[in-house]
Amino acid sequence: MNQQLGKHFVKLIFKLKQSLSREHRELITAAIVAFCVLLLHSIGLLQSLEFAALDQFFRLRPNEPPEQRITIVAIDEAYLKEVGSWPIPDANIAQLLKKLNVHKPRAIGLDIYRDLLVEPGNQELRNAYKLMPNLIGIQLLANDKNVNVLPPLGLNKDQVGFNNVLYDLDGKVRRSLLYWHVNNQVHESFALKLALLYLKSENITPTKAKNNPEYLQLGKAIFTRFQANDGAYVGADARGYQILTNFPKPKCQSSSGEWCSFRQVSIRDVLADKVKENFIKDRIILIGSTAPSLQDFVFIPYSSSLMGTAKPLPGIQLQAYFISELISAALQGRPLLKVWPDLLENLWIFIWSYLGTVTAWRIRHATKNLLSILLSCLVLTVSAYLAFLYGWWIPLIPSLLSFGSSAMWITSNIAHMQEEGKRSKEFLHNVINTIPDPIFVKNEQHQWIVLNEAYCRFIGYPNKLLIEKSDYDFFPKHEADVFRQQDELVFRTQKPQEHEEEFTNADGQTHKIATKRSLHKDSAGNFFLVGVIRDITQRKLMEEQLKLTAAELSRSNKELKLKEDHLRHLAYHDPLTGLSNRKFFAEQLCESLCWAQHNNLVLGLLFVDLDGFKQINDTLGHEAGDRLLMTIAGRLSNSLRASDTVSRLGGDEFTVILRAIPNVQIAAKIATKILTSISKPIILDGYPIRVSASIGISIYPYNSQDSETLMKQADAAMYRAKHQGKNRYEFA
Repeated sequence: MNQQLGKHFVKLIFKLKQSLSREHRELITAAIVAFCVLLLHSIGLLQSLEFAALDQFFRLRPNEPPEQRITIVAIDEAYLKEVGSWPIPDANIAQLLKKLNVHKPRAIGLDIYRDLLVEPGNQELRNAYKLMPNLIGIQLLANDKNVNVLPPLGLNKDQVGFNNVLYDLDGKVRRSLLYWHVNNQVHESFALKLALLYLKSENITPTKAKNNPEYLQLGKAIFTRFQANDGAYVGADARGYQILTNFPKPKCQSSSGEWCSFRQVSIRDVLADKVKENFIKDRIILIGSTAPSLQDFVFIPYSSSLMGTAKPLPGIQLQAYFISELISAALQGRPLLKVWPDLLENLWIFIWSYLGTVTAWRIRHATKNLLSILLSCLVLTVSAYLAFLYGWWIPLIPSLLSFGSSAMWITSNIAHMQEEGKRSKEFLHNVINTIPDPIFVKNEQHQWIVLNEAYCRFIGYPNKLLIEKSDYDFFPKHEADVFRQQDELVFRTQKPQEHEEEFTNADGQTHKIATKRSLHKDSAGNFFLVGVIRDITQRKLMEEQLKLTAAELSRSNKELKLKEDHLRHLAYHDPLTGLSNRKFFAEQLCESLCWAQHNNLVLGLLFVDLDGFKQINDTLGHEAGDRLLMTIAGRLSNSLRASDTVSRLGGDEFTVILRAIPNVQIAAKIATKILTSISKPIILDGYPIRVSASIGISIYPYNSQDSETLMKQADAAMYRAKHQGKNRYEFA
């Protein structure tokens, strides 16, 4: 059932990818792969591999300076045989503590359970406890897997820390527990108590972090609290205040070839006063078992290697690692191990998934593709390692898996597309060779992949020379630019386009062509641009000839129109003043009366005759008279509205048609304006000349409703104005 669902899912995704563009296809592929990898990560299938990668980073990290603040007093197998019993009698422990206290260590950690009386010497041990406030013992708090072990008898509860250890699924220790709440009571770990005793002398005490009060701050370090899904963990037990342990890697202090991390002395040498004072003074002294028979061993990232079996280390050394990390972080600001937020981790995995698709898609060559993938994996691994050195645990295995999976998916898709593309080219070649028009087929790289014989004849080059070449290899750049632009338009819009272009063949002959381009896609999603060419050179020549003929006809029509307009202007306008003549005036008067009658409007007719014009004409001559008339004509035009019409009937007689006046008084105002304008001096031959006018006014419909009567009445009114003194107007 699951296999069938998986097949249907793959088919659905494949069909979806076919319908998308290349860029979207890369993005969708990357998203799908990243989602699958994140799903595997979320259910914990990648946890072991990620732990193994982290352990390898620990082993590869460079050595740090030797740890001078911690000395381990080892209860070894030889001492157990010498004592002959376990637990060691209280008297022996008391003697050991006294020997150590003589050299004034900064803190002593007793990492062995002393919840039972082991006579002889219990009272002596209790007395030693009282004299050593810098002594820290251990207890085991109850959890789901074990029962509790009580603190040492006679030791103050403030001098006891728990030594519970957190194991991962592979049995290794990668986390440290600082605090644990039991019955609403806060318990501090054995390592934390010893570290705080040491740091107290450096005036460093625990405080709440400024950026997050829920976090512990010691000196230069803020201890970020571990969450259940941090790093490679999935649903881990996050009870208490846990941190990811960034195990130190102190340089070995011994000259032997054996692996070592901290200064270690035998309990027998301490009791025999064979240990140098500087190994104890002002240090943290850890007392614990290294005897194999006691089986107090754990595995940490340094325990295993790529080759060989894993080597566990004693529990007392694990506590030394915890203490060393706490002190180094507080004093020197040594990086703690931190993780990215989930969103950033998911984005990181998606980015590498996308890079895998892009790498495989852009580099089609198999060898180059493989080298690029290997180089990218190396860059990712080195980046993760460098981030680890600075205290960041970023996902390596999910990123590598998403990168490799997306690259393999795209590679297989490319192989499928290439096979389908080969079949499509063969099919297209067989089809288009039967068509007489030149036809070409291009891929997305704008290379010819299929050409019919008609196209090869048209361009003048053989098929073998043209295949897998582009337009820029055979055409002038300006033509190739146009071809590329039109091809890109089809690829971008995925719609057929038809365009007219120039085409220069092998003989240097330039043709006008019409190219119809369309986009086609095969079953693998390969896009092909198919172009069909028609030679339209002769048709274009005929079109150009027709355009020239049409242009000539248009020019002739314009000349005739200009002549016609000129003749019409001569027929309807006075040649001297440019005003409309008697004929135009008669037509305009009839049209204006009809319009006034239809719209129920008032119309005024003014008959204007100059006073004294004959005397000026006789005195100064006809030329001066003509200039006078031209000036009067201009003043009349400037005194009227754009809708009014002024005409020269002949000689010094003018008429004015006032259209759509609201009342008779408007006609009187306009007549007054005309009289004022005409009576202004006119300079002729250097002499100021004054003329006046007599105006007769008739009004439609009050005086008459026909043009002839209105004209006669206006003429009679004008003569009446002359007889009554000139330079005035009279109404009919």
